[in-house]
Amino acid sequence: MKLNQTTDFFYQLFTLIAAIIIVHALYVAVVRPNAEALLEEQRMQQEAGEGYEGQRSVFIVIKDFEQEACFILALWVVAIIGWKARVALAERRLLGRSLLELPPGATILPEDTRQYVRPLQALAQDEREYLLPRALQAALRRFSSTADIQDVSSAIREVCDTESDRLDSELSMIRYVIWAIPSIGFIGTVRGIGAALGQAHRAVEGDIVGVTVSLGVAFNSTFIALIISIFIMFLMHQLQLLQERLVLDTQHYCDVNLLRHLQVQPDTQHYRDANLLSHSQVR
Repeated sequence: MKLNQTTDFFYQLFTLIAAIIIVHALYVAVVRPNAEALLEEQRMQQEAGEGYEGQRSVFIVIKDFEQEACFILALWVVAIIGWKARVALAERRLLGRSLLELPPGATILPEDTRQYVRPLQALAQDEREYLLPRALQAALRRFSSTADIQDVSSAIREVCDTESDRLDSELSMIRYVIWAIPSIGFIGTVRGIGAALGQAHRAVEGDIVGVTVSLGVAFNSTFIALIISIFIMFLMHQLQLLQERLVLDTQHYCDVNLLRHLQVQPDTQHYRDANLLSHSQVR
């Protein structure tokens, strides 16, 4: 199903709320309890005078609020990318169908376009909103009104260019999230370094646990944010590639399955040229 602007807004809002609930629940139930247990064990070992090595546990690496925010945004944007990819794949399936129901070797005259528009109008509501049916209907209507094959080609290109611009504009939220995730990681870095500097006097006295924990916040937040942004960037480029191929393949479909079947009779062409000449003389 293709989303209109209102439905798209509510879908993004719902998925954001769901991502917040899911990720926060996992952090409260699993991540932070395990991270706190490991950190407490390290403190006890230091207080007992035992040598210890800081554990690079996954729970400790992802335990902070910045990492939680990054995972929330990542889950949210993956849901958006998944839905847009699903729509694009559904549109691609139409490219494997003969929507105009043309017999082999058939030709389409300007006065015949109405009968070829009917199969397109008989499609399901969601499918009628896809790019291919819209491009075919625009082309047939232009051919009916102008009887000019060049105008038909221009109409197809205009519809595809408009759709390409629309798809690109809808990626703006994904691009924003890809920018925001590393920014949140850098915020964690600044916060962690500031906390470590605030505990420098304790490190001089021999208590380095607080400093190491704060530095862990600084570096772990950026580390996780960069990994997530790389993953999301890969998904976004795959989605963009899928959408660009959809537009190009739609243009190719229209060229092969419509334009080569169009035919203008000489009397129709003469009549159209006469109309154009008369209009120009009136002007």
